[in-house]
Amino acid sequence: MRAGVLALQGDFREHAAVLARLGVEPVLVRTPGDLEGLSALIIPGGESTTIGSLAERYGLLEPLRRAVAAGLPTLGTCAGMIFLAGGTVGGREQPQLGVLDVIVDRNAFGRQVDSFEADLEVEGLAGTVHGVFIRAPRVVRAGPEVEVLASMDGHPVMVRQGRLLATAFHPELTDDLRVHKLLLAMAGAR
Repeated sequence: MRAGVLALQGDFREHAAVLARLGVEPVLVRTPGDLEGLSALIIPGGESTTIGSLAERYGLLEPLRRAVAAGLPTLGTCAGMIFLAGGTVGGREQPQLGVLDVIVDRNAFGRQVDSFEADLEVEGLAGTVHGVFIRAPRVVRAGPEVEVLASMDGHPVMVRQGRLLATAFHPELTDDLRVHKLLLAMAGAR
């Protein structure tokens, strides 16, 4: 199995390392051609405006949108959640794929110095998942097709819609591989 990691900006190396630990060939996606033959895709955390602008500059915005809309199992973490979302609050314009029926509040938990870690109850997973929140977004509106898998302070921080999975936190920064395994399970069922 080959899984892509959008490698324009952010913590794509950490996601690639997790995929390799799981026995999956990681493919660093930087051009539209890199999307060919992938079983799954990860859009990492980083700076969502920069990721969107670079995707637009390198001609990746529409190919990514088409691939994800066509059913490519995709995980977006932190900035990746924002990039997948239908929109953001606050009127800040930025390139987004608009494939996940959520509206997110960017940096909802505060600035870099407000970063924190928390254990989360995740629907369908035994025990807790340790979440690393760094300038994290949160979902402020979820459409009817969106399943909330985990919340914090009454706000969704992990959601699934069809073959899309998104987290406001960084699962790649922990030793817990279950979020990535959820993505790969979706890819195996494809």
